[in-house]
Amino acid sequence: MIPFLIAWLGGVLTIVSPCILPVLPFVFARTGKPFLQSGLPLLAGMAATFSAVGALAAVGGGWAVAANQYGRVAALIIMAAFGLTLLLPRLSDAMTRPLVALGARLSESAQGAEHGSAFWASLLLGVATGLLWAPCAGPILGLILTGAALQGASVHTSLLLLSYAAGAATSLALALVVGGKVFSAMKKSLHVSEWLKRGLGVAVLVGVAAIAAHADTGFLTHLSLAGTNNLEQSVIDRFRPAKSGAQSALAAAAPSGASADSQASGTGGADAPALTRVAQPGSPAPLPVEGTLPSLDGAVQWLNSPPLTTAQLRGKVVLVDFWTYSCINCLRTLPYVKAWADKYKDAGLVVIGVHTPEFAFEKDVGNVSRAVKDLKVNFPVAIDDNYKIWRAFGNEYWPADYFVDAQGRIRAHHFGEGDYAGSEQTIRQLLTEAGAHNLPGGLVKDDGTGAEAAPEMADIQSPETYVGYNRATNFASPGDPVLDKPHRYTLGNGLGLNDWALDGTWTLGAEHTDLDQPGGAIAFRFHARDLHLVLGPSANGQPVRFQVMIDGKTPGANHGSDTDANGNGTVTSQRLYQLVRQSGAITDHTFEIRFLDPGVRAYAFTFG
Repeated sequence: MIPFLIAWLGGVLTIVSPCILPVLPFVFARTGKPFLQSGLPLLAGMAATFSAVGALAAVGGGWAVAANQYGRVAALIIMAAFGLTLLLPRLSDAMTRPLVALGARLSESAQGAEHGSAFWASLLLGVATGLLWAPCAGPILGLILTGAALQGASVHTSLLLLSYAAGAATSLALALVVGGKVFSAMKKSLHVSEWLKRGLGVAVLVGVAAIAAHADTGFLTHLSLAGTNNLEQSVIDRFRPAKSGAQSALAAAAPSGASADSQASGTGGADAPALTRVAQPGSPAPLPVEGTLPSLDGAVQWLNSPPLTTAQLRGKVVLVDFWTYSCINCLRTLPYVKAWADKYKDAGLVVIGVHTPEFAFEKDVGNVSRAVKDLKVNFPVAIDDNYKIWRAFGNEYWPADYFVDAQGRIRAHHFGEGDYAGSEQTIRQLLTEAGAHNLPGGLVKDDGTGAEAAPEMADIQSPETYVGYNRATNFASPGDPVLDKPHRYTLGNGLGLNDWALDGTWTLGAEHTDLDQPGGAIAFRFHARDLHLVLGPSANGQPVRFQVMIDGKTPGANHGSDTDANGNGTVTSQRLYQLVRQSGAITDHTFEIRFLDPGVRAYAFTFG
């Protein structure tokens, strides 16, 4: 019940989002008319259309986005025509004549054809409003759509979308009631109903112009990130206490050191201990049965092994490790997973890495193959580009480990970084149950270097931060961001902690931000020992040179594994780059990376 309440509240909060402002004139234009014949059809059409567009966006991918763009154009035409009818009474009579005739045929109401036409006109306006409103999404809607995209369509997701749309309709209905009272009072006191209609017509046309100029998804959306998103996040945090890591689809929170499957920013969910169930060192207590090993048939390809089946794995203890190669949490867990695979292979352990991508470039099998080689991953890796294995496990996190006994039963799981001793104890316990003797002694020690080195979790005050506008937060370049086309940005006069800014000509994209001209830079004010940035060259694959500065100076001994002491490095492939690794006390610093060549693609900052 709580997820539906959160979804409803998220919809209610859209009324305070600046990006909803261009839609409000369409709602207020229905004031002064009977609610059942005018306001209710408008709200119903809007909610139904929004839910349908949301469902398409969740399960349909890029083609649905294109379809929504055509719907947006159609909606703008409808709204512009409606605004003109308010301004020009004769045009209104001509345009509504077919609706009157249609209403006469379809409406069996005793109130007559005029009210029938009002019903259908309002319903049509509601459909158009829903098409225009659909892109105005906050964190809660992002959770719902992401969960649908990754877990597949379901009745639960459809009901969540309807709850969200119902919440928005609730707030707009209140606005309609209030607007109606104001409208009626002005008519009674000023007797200028025609001028009021014309004023509403102007407001509608201004709204159409704002939406056509993408002000609703540019400047207004930028304002919305600082306002509504914070309100929605407080709702999430109120009902589900916050934890570190990213959120996922109104489900449990990512535990510390885990990345969740969400495409929106923020945190929220159940307590992390409920997500960690491994044997503690020295604990002989039997492990519960959590389920059976799902099919691995969803893999599009296998690396380091022919395809494996559950039947082939019967009699073996199996560790299934969900990861993706640009995920910093996965990289820091990898030294342990590789060590367990080597240490217990002869005792009957099979480690399977399920590579489920977060970014589009991680779907490229060639990229994954190179990463597997560079990272010295020797155990079997299933390429799960379509999230079939992910969904079969009901998984939501990177990294996620599932421990399977020799009978094919899942006996324990662990999400995120940490508790490596407990995970190894689980492996040893399951191997012992399977009849293994004389297991190698001791526990694996961390030997990770570079990005795989253990983090200083107690000193990290900077969160994972995406650079693509779909999940971007704390963007601080002066002026309004311009989406999906080149624009000149500046760093401004200073950054607050965890703010970031661009300098030079960049194209802000949904998943990544691209440098259009050489000399551009990204700055970030951070508090952590290590700073990483997921980067890639342009589509033509040409290397991009860069230089890193910390507080305006070269990093010296504080350089990362992908830079030298002078801060110099080169982007040669799509992956995570470690750019800063400090020694000594950890304080706030301003990081800047300046690219000497055009074409770089920046995806996300992570810290350690």
